Amino acid sequence: MAILHGWRTCPRCGSLLANHGARAVCTACGSIYYANSAPCVSALVEDEAGRVLLSRRAVEPFLGLWDAPGGFLEEGEHPADGLRRELLEETGLAGEPDRFVGVWMDVYGDAPDAAATLNLYWTVRVGEGEPEAADDVAELRWFAADELPAPDELAFTTVKDALAAWRALPERRAGVHRLSAGRDREERL
Repeated sequence: MAILHGWRTCPRCGSLLANHGARAVCTACGSIYYANSAPCVSALVEDEAGRVLLSRRAVEPFLGLWDAPGGFLEEGEHPADGLRRELLEETGLAGEPDRFVGVWMDVYGDAPDAAATLNLYWTVRVGEGEPEAADDVAELRWFAADELPAPDELAFTTVKDALAAWRALPERRAGVHRLSAGRDREERL
């Protein structure tokens, strides 16, 4: 509903809208606008030791809290391409989506008109290189599965949910971890 909050006139013809929150219809040209959740992608980057890379936010909402590298998809962008783009922008790392971890709903911030988000999470394999904080990231840090930040130190509820799902992956429970991109073997932890 937040995406259409305050819409009164049609962006195509300027006439009045009949805005019902989840949908707005132009009374003149008939254009229909939907309050869709904004699609987002996030990377759970794993290193050879089985740790996950988290980013400390340098911007609002939730300035200073831990997040997974990621962000909003651009219009028409494939989720895998958006994941690669966001990972490179925020960490300087080139990577490939590996296992799909899950999808969760959230809101972007805590304002009453905060946009609803649809959040897709993957584990990601990266090649060579060291991560460097960039874009809207203040710091990057590797965390072992049993040393993750407390829930109140995480930026969004989806991060807590995705990290719990990541920790429960069958490969993690079995002690098997895939090595970085470009390597075709697995290693026992």
